[in-house]
Amino acid sequence: MEPAPHILVVDDDREIRELLGRFLEKQGLRVTLARDARDARRVWPLARYSLVVLDLMLPGESGLDVARWLRSQSNVPIVMLTAMGEETDRIVGLELGADDYMAKPFNPRELLARIRAVLRRAQNGGEAAGPAEDSGANLRFAGWLLETSRRRLLNPQGAEVPLTGGEYELLTTLLERANRVLTRDMLMDLLHNRQPGPFDRAIDVAVSRLRRKLEDDGRNPSVIKTVRGGGYVLSATVERA
Repeated sequence: MEPAPHILVVDDDREIRELLGRFLEKQGLRVTLARDARDARRVWPLARYSLVVLDLMLPGESGLDVARWLRSQSNVPIVMLTAMGEETDRIVGLELGADDYMAKPFNPRELLARIRAVLRRAQNGGEAAGPAEDSGANLRFAGWLLETSRRRLLNPQGAEVPLTGGEYELLTTLLERANRVLTRDMLMDLLHNRQPGPFDRAIDVAVSRLRRKLEDDGRNPSVIKTVRGGGYVLSATVERA
């Protein structure tokens, strides 16, 4: 029997931190709590974490600093906690590779649902986003190769390009619907099963980040094209290998 997922919660508010820790443990998850960046760095080597719940408003080093550091260590999924007015920080956090976010105050049950969804996508190779009918197929496009069974992206020279869970999910979603225009609302629903808010730029940020990984010129992209007033389209022939 596999051990329960281990969640690292980083939040400087002791009441929120401890209440969230108790709630997640009651749901069958293992939890480690950290009050700030220093504490998070201390406990990081002590366990193998399945996901990090990270508050962006930390004393001293900010949550964005912690996110940068985490991304230098691994591709562990990150769910950010942000205040309602932290639009810029949230966008930067997504650019750094966070997989999802929630605004404070939040419902613990909704956060639990987000955590489980991110874990499911990470463990099942993006299944929630609509995977290939043959989950073991390799997908070739524009000189690139996506090995879905191993969740690996190889560039035209054969070198691996690391992807976060969210980047992998977005790429598989676009590949499975190649040459079809997908609106932001459609992508948000496919990727997160929720509707975007009026100022939600999460999809735009995720696409921009994926373009950089694919070395796709953001000003004149050839692989992931922007459809004005519509959304995005993966403009390439996709072959199953």
